[in-house]
Amino acid sequence: MENFNFNVGIIGATGMVGQRFVTLLANHPWFNIKVLAASASSAGKKYKDAVSSRWAMNEPIPDNVMNLVVMDATNDAKEIAAKVDFVFCAVNMKKDEIKALEEMYARLECPVVSNNSAHRHTPDVPMIIPEVNAEHLEIINAQRKRLGTKKGFIAVKSNCSLQSYVPALAPLMDLGIESVACTTYQAISGAGKTFETFPEIVDNCIPFISGEEEKSEQEPLKIFGHIEGNVIIPAKSPAITAQCVRVAVSDGHLACVFVKFKNKPSKDEILKRWKDYSGEPQKLGLPSAPKQFLTYFEEDNRPQTKLDRMLENGMGISLGRLRDDAIFDYKFVGLSHNTLRGAAGGAVLLAELLCAKGYIK
Repeated sequence: MENFNFNVGIIGATGMVGQRFVTLLANHPWFNIKVLAASASSAGKKYKDAVSSRWAMNEPIPDNVMNLVVMDATNDAKEIAAKVDFVFCAVNMKKDEIKALEEMYARLECPVVSNNSAHRHTPDVPMIIPEVNAEHLEIINAQRKRLGTKKGFIAVKSNCSLQSYVPALAPLMDLGIESVACTTYQAISGAGKTFETFPEIVDNCIPFISGEEEKSEQEPLKIFGHIEGNVIIPAKSPAITAQCVRVAVSDGHLACVFVKFKNKPSKDEILKRWKDYSGEPQKLGLPSAPKQFLTYFEEDNRPQTKLDRMLENGMGISLGRLRDDAIFDYKFVGLSHNTLRGAAGGAVLLAELLCAKGYIK
């Protein structure tokens, strides 16, 4: 893999996902943080002062960004776009505001790799799990035509809760998966919270996360879809039903999944497919790619959130408890780290893929 050198900006750098981007990119072999941007209330402050009381990462603020002056994500967009090769976007705004902001950067010929949900259902915006549907990047040419850009475009990563079960379904899709039921048990960092800022979650589960169930049911169909003309057409199946529960866990989303097939495969066939499955990131040897994408645990009590969320630097998917089911064909448990694979790490891997494939130059 050739050694790339890109200047990047982080839009929404003061929020929890923005902070995770900062820690992941501080020593990245390809990407140099050139710009940190946030809302007007943080603009003009040094980064360390803008996040001082809100820094939620375990490691300290990296030295190389500590004294960077935060720019205004909206008002300084032209200046930011001129300074960087592309931006990561993880802002906390209304959906239509996010859409407008991301499109503004794209039209300024600045590619956007987004962690936000606003553009996930825009038909010519690829929503990528890099190991699963890298071929959807081809839609970028159609999107550039629509936007009237040469370099600018938007690519998004999917919802964090999907990462715990969609990667496990991907190697099995050609076996004719008819229906999927899953319940996800989701960490509080997914809400941008810590135990200090979310005291009501202690000793508690909250059986509602706004918008999450719809995302869990609809987004996989776009990921499993195909490009037709200038749009991505979502897959018609499998039918997916989901329940999403917030649980008293700092990081890591666990999913309990039930799957029904057209033709039920053997358990050995599923386990072999999981073990052998890899994608473009592994083929290309991308810096953030896990060596083993899917890891199956034989023990009855694994994967466990606390023990296994950091598998492959938080970029691997842990699976376990594959067994026959009386109503569906099989059931299993999946686990992913929600702010690494699920949010910032997944977006960094997507950016690496875009660079390696020549979409970002």
